[in-house]
Amino acid sequence: MNSESETTSQSTSPSTSAPPVSRGIKMAGLALAVVAAGALGLLIVKGIQTRLHAETVLQGEARADSAPSVNVVHPKLGAPTSELVLPGSVEAFTETPVYARTNGYLKRWYFDIGARVAAGQLLAEIETPEVDQQLSQARAELNTARANFELARSTAARWQFLQQTDSVSRQETDEKLGDLRAKQATLDAVAANVKRLEETQSFQKVFAPFSGVITARNTDTGALINAGGSGAGKELFHLAAISRLRVFVAVPQANSASAVPGAGADVTLAEQPGRIYRGRLTRTANSIEPASRTLRVEVDVENPDGSLLPGSYVQVHLKLPGLANAVTVPVSATLFRSEGLTVAAVRDGHVVLLPISVGRDYGNELEVTSGLRPEEELIINPPDALVNGQAVRTASASEPGRDAQGAGARTAR
Repeated sequence: MNSESETTSQSTSPSTSAPPVSRGIKMAGLALAVVAAGALGLLIVKGIQTRLHAETVLQGEARADSAPSVNVVHPKLGAPTSELVLPGSVEAFTETPVYARTNGYLKRWYFDIGARVAAGQLLAEIETPEVDQQLSQARAELNTARANFELARSTAARWQFLQQTDSVSRQETDEKLGDLRAKQATLDAVAANVKRLEETQSFQKVFAPFSGVITARNTDTGALINAGGSGAGKELFHLAAISRLRVFVAVPQANSASAVPGAGADVTLAEQPGRIYRGRLTRTANSIEPASRTLRVEVDVENPDGSLLPGSYVQVHLKLPGLANAVTVPVSATLFRSEGLTVAAVRDGHVVLLPISVGRDYGNELEVTSGLRPEEELIINPPDALVNGQAVRTASASEPGRDAQGAGARTAR
């Protein structure tokens, strides 16, 4: 019995120790299963995230493909000075017609058109027979008046002496003194007439009033000369001083505030390419002409060689001070709408319409005085259908990046 019990106990002991070994294996297997499930879950989540990212990239590409491609440009900072080119008309600095101051016949002329003369130079001589006869008569009357005056003076002196001794009456003495004063007045009048006729006779010679060029000669030898006393006087010569010229320019009202005396101005002519005449703005009319809304200004130009002719049509390049905060933009970057002049800027891939204020018009460019910053990106040739907030892409910057993103999305898929 004892041996059987021992045998039984020996045979049952291994079976009682086996369950712990099997439980450990199960726990290890369970752990491995949990780890495998977690890894599989991570792979699934990562795959989902990758797919979502790829879908997001594809959606961005689709939106980018649907947005119009635009070219952009940055505004340029305005220069401290700007040039305004305007048409101008040249006039002589001093110009005057030359008339005769006495009647007669033209005896001789010495200069024709185009001749340069100096101030005080003799231009022509006039024969004045009537004035010569009047002067001779006046001189004879002067001699008579002088003789009468001398007689009256001696008579008055004699009667004053006699009156001291009561040889003559006081009344008679006063009469002689009155006659002396009358003869003195007559002498003065005749002498003044002689001087007038002498001055008139001196106008037989016509002199140049200033240095210049004869631009017109309207008389010839033997022509009747009328000084204008009994009819309209006839212009003998026309004289112009061209060593310095005046150029008159009509400056638009928008630029009138910058057209101040002292500003530089260059003058050019189409028939003289490369030739520049230096000048300076000297004066303005200080008044806007209502018909043209322009300010008349004068530019003085030195012309020592006389190559710039009065009456010429020229181009005047006015050096006007610019605004420090102004920028310039191409005309092609502007939009003309009912609300006014605007530009289309690109910010974060979207359109922003900006109203602007324009200063000077340079032809292909406009000066913007307010409403625009230099760092803005402006769309060139913006379509009329652009609206605020519309998505766009810049052709110069977005194309390479978009291709790279598309390649990455295709690789992720």
